[in-house]
Amino acid sequence: MRSLLFVPGDSGRKLEKALASQADALLIDLEDSVSLEAKDEARAITAAFLQEHVTSHGRPRLFVRVNGLQTGLIDADLDRIMPAAPDGVVLPKAVGGTDVAQLAARLSMREESAGLAATRILAIATENAAGVFALGTFAGCSDRLVGLAWGGEDLSADIGAASNRTDSGAYADPYRLARTLTLLGAASAGVAAIDAVYTNFRDMQGLDAECREARRDGFVGKMAIHPAQVPIINAAFAPTPEEIARARAVVAAFADNPGAGVVGVDGEMLDRPHLLRAERLLARAGEGN
Repeated sequence: MRSLLFVPGDSGRKLEKALASQADALLIDLEDSVSLEAKDEARAITAAFLQEHVTSHGRPRLFVRVNGLQTGLIDADLDRIMPAAPDGVVLPKAVGGTDVAQLAARLSMREESAGLAATRILAIATENAAGVFALGTFAGCSDRLVGLAWGGEDLSADIGAASNRTDSGAYADPYRLARTLTLLGAASAGVAAIDAVYTNFRDMQGLDAECREARRDGFVGKMAIHPAQVPIINAAFAPTPEEIARARAVVAAFADNPGAGVVGVDGEMLDRPHLLRAERLLARAGEGN
C-alpha cells in the first residue's frame, strides 16, 4: 500500500468521494476526527459503508481506525464494524506488540462468531512516548500485523512540545528519532513501514519532497489527510521504469551466476544485499513471485 487516505467515519459523503481517490487504502476514522457525541453515528455510517462496498471489485482496501485500547470505546467500535468485515483495523496509540496481541484477541472472538477470515492490523506506533520506547517489541506479536506507521501530531502533544517542526519545515529531532525507530521496528517485525501524514494539504511541493525522502529511507507508503495528496504519494512511491529495469538486471545477473556471492552489473560489483533490494523493488512493482 503506497497511499492510505484518512476519511472521517461520520460522513457518508466523504466516504463515497474517497472511493474515487485512487488511494490504495481508506483509513475510515472513528477516533480523532469524530467527536465523542458522534461516535455512535460514525459507527453506523461506517458499518453501512463497509457492507455496501466490501464485496465491490477494484475498490481500495478498507481499514477502520478504532479508538485506542485505553479509551473504553474500542469494544463498541469492534462490535459494530466487525460484522461488516473490514479488511483491516488501524490501532492508534499502540504501545508495542502487547497492544497488537490484545487487539488480535478481540478480533478473533468477533471473527469466530461471524465466520470471518483473519482481519489485518496496522499499528500507529509513536503517538506517545511509551510507544516510541516499545518499537522493538512488534516482531512476532501477531501474524495479523501488516504495517507500522508513525505520527508526530499526538506525540508532540504527549511530550508538551510547541511544534513538531523547525522553522525550516523539517521535523525536529524527537520526531526524526520516532520516524527512524519506526522504520527499524517495521524492518525487525518484517512488516511495511508507513510514513506519517503531511498536514499542509495545499503544499504539494513539500509533500512530494517528504514522500521521496521517506521512500529513499525505506518507507513503502504514506498516510494522507486529503484526496488531493493521493496522486503525489502514489507517484513518489511507485518504482520508476529505470529502477525496474535496473532491478531486473540485478536479479538476472544473480540468476545467471547461481551460487555467486558477487556479480557485476554495468561496471559495478554487487552482492547479496543488492539482490534483496532489487527483489523487494520488483515485488512493489507487482513482479514478485
